[in-house]
Amino acid sequence: MKPNIIVALLVGLVLGFVGGRVYSGSPTKAETKPAAQAGQANPARRPVDPTVFKVPVEGSPTRGNPEALITLVEFSDYECPFCSRANVTVEKLEEEYGKKLRVVMKQNPLSFHARAKPASLAALAAGEQGKYWEMHGKLFANQKKLDDASLEQFAKEIGLDLDKWKADMASPALAEVIQKDQALAGQLGASGTPAFFINGRFLSGAQPIDNFKALIDEELVKAEALLKGGVRPAQVYAKIIEKGAERAAPKAAPQQQAPAVKKIDVPADSASFGPATAKVTIVEWSDFECPFCSRAVPTLTQIKKDYPKDVRVVFRHQPLSFHANAKAAAEASEAAREQGRFWEYHDKLFANQKALDRASLEKYAQELGLNVAKFKAALDSGKFRAKVEADSAAGTAVGASGTPTFFVNGRELVGAQPFDAFKRLIDEEIAKADKLLASGTKPEELYAKLNADNVANAPAAPAPGAPAEPPVQKVDIGNAPVKGPANAPVTIVLFSDFECPFCSRVVPTLKQIEEQYQGKVKVAFRNQPLPMHANAKAAAAAALAAHEQGKFWEMHDKLFANQRALDRASLEKYAQELGLNAEKFKAALDSNKFAQQIDADAADAGRLGATGTPTFFINGRTLVGAQPFDAFKRVIDEELKKSGAVAADRK
Repeated sequence: MKPNIIVALLVGLVLGFVGGRVYSGSPTKAETKPAAQAGQANPARRPVDPTVFKVPVEGSPTRGNPEALITLVEFSDYECPFCSRANVTVEKLEEEYGKKLRVVMKQNPLSFHARAKPASLAALAAGEQGKYWEMHGKLFANQKKLDDASLEQFAKEIGLDLDKWKADMASPALAEVIQKDQALAGQLGASGTPAFFINGRFLSGAQPIDNFKALIDEELVKAEALLKGGVRPAQVYAKIIEKGAERAAPKAAPQQQAPAVKKIDVPADSASFGPATAKVTIVEWSDFECPFCSRAVPTLTQIKKDYPKDVRVVFRHQPLSFHANAKAAAEASEAAREQGRFWEYHDKLFANQKALDRASLEKYAQELGLNVAKFKAALDSGKFRAKVEADSAAGTAVGASGTPTFFVNGRELVGAQPFDAFKRLIDEEIAKADKLLASGTKPEELYAKLNADNVANAPAAPAPGAPAEPPVQKVDIGNAPVKGPANAPVTIVLFSDFECPFCSRVVPTLKQIEEQYQGKVKVAFRNQPLPMHANAKAAAAAALAAHEQGKFWEMHDKLFANQRALDRASLEKYAQELGLNAEKFKAALDSNKFAQQIDADAADAGRLGATGTPTFFINGRTLVGAQPFDAFKRVIDEELKKSGAVAADRK
């Protein structure tokens, strides 16, 4: 296997991280895996899904012949290394296909790329002066220099009016363009970057140019057939996507397994804080260059503060191979431990993750007052290399191949989880420890006993192929309109779109739930107006304006009953029919009073994985689409049983 393919595969592993955990399947809001995959003998001939998506191009930066037979729409991130590689491929395609190809750019700056959004704004602001593509080229040519000063330098170099450029960058209108592009990407299933739609057909990642050419050539045949049938060149793209899918089909839920419970050793030479006889021992496998690991640091600080006598935290090393400086940083932390300053050095490394080269490691040692000569000698001799490698091997053996991974008395907790996730396990383990101590277990034997008991009592793994659903998530109601008693044992949080036909189909089902589970279920409505529905956001605002006057659900029913008439005049008509204060209603719409709430709802939907509408969370359990009553009944009855409430009788 060639070295560059090996690198690609390793990078692909990075991109499978969610909160630091490697998993199989497509990454969520992460850069798309490269084309090279194990077991793929001939990637150039890999088949492409025949689905055609309706991908609008109006208002987006476009380069090439407006009458081109092939339209390539790219969702990209200026800080994504795969996007810069793909940009070279796109430029070669433009040279080869000439007037047959036009390129349309859409923005999808990923959340973990700190400078991606400012770069997108810089490009769009340059576009306001007709120089989008000049800035686009500068950004990809200088991916390591996307700070504010560099962006301004690029603007000068391409001859922009700097005052206007800065004003446009700060404009809410351009931020909204990015938000709409990202919402569209999610709707189409393009969660990673780069993502391409070639005459509406999805091609994911920085693939070899032959993959692009094979799909383009295939689409050219179809486009030329349309020309022969009388379709004008300028109308070919519109004709091709006319009946295209507006959203990607929901992905099948991955098989979920109960968290692992493992026998976890605590080496005597591992750094730790908290008493050795603590009721709870947390063993962490971590990587100083991993951004998710740094996010876990405040949580561990909180644990230390809240459980000073009851929790011991043990640090073990898992420097990932694609983090160039992680192994050296791990060895440096052990050299600091040798001088009694591990945790101070640990904090230095996580506070300076972008600077872990040898010179920086020595600088931190000096700042902490270490014996620098001794510190350097430890690094030069590789004194702690075996320790780091042993930790890594032990982590891999127990399944801690991603970082950070924690074991709470042997119970696995993966990723940079919030404090509450740790607190729940810690409190459970303290209760077990108290019982063991009361029954005569010696404090020094406590961890071994608790760990062994947890392993013995771990649930059996599910049978292969057993049905599973996504993990339960915490879903806030916020200030959403709610129907049903506040203390109902079952809460359904619905993300919906007033212009979505599938959302209207579920309205009768919700009424049936309301009738059959009186007093036991409450429903919270949150807004997710999809970008391809022109009136959905205005309708959402109208519903919230009605909510302000105590008539949300009445307006809700009006809107779903009249989905084809959601223009401004119709919204005002419905307000009048419901007896609302018309002036107050109009003022709320004119002022965009509820825009922030709607945007926050949509952002939460994306965070929770609700990319399509309707999506329901029943006590945090996901149910997607306009499903029949029985699908809801099954989950509701299970949740009522957990709470001790009586399920509804079938009617």
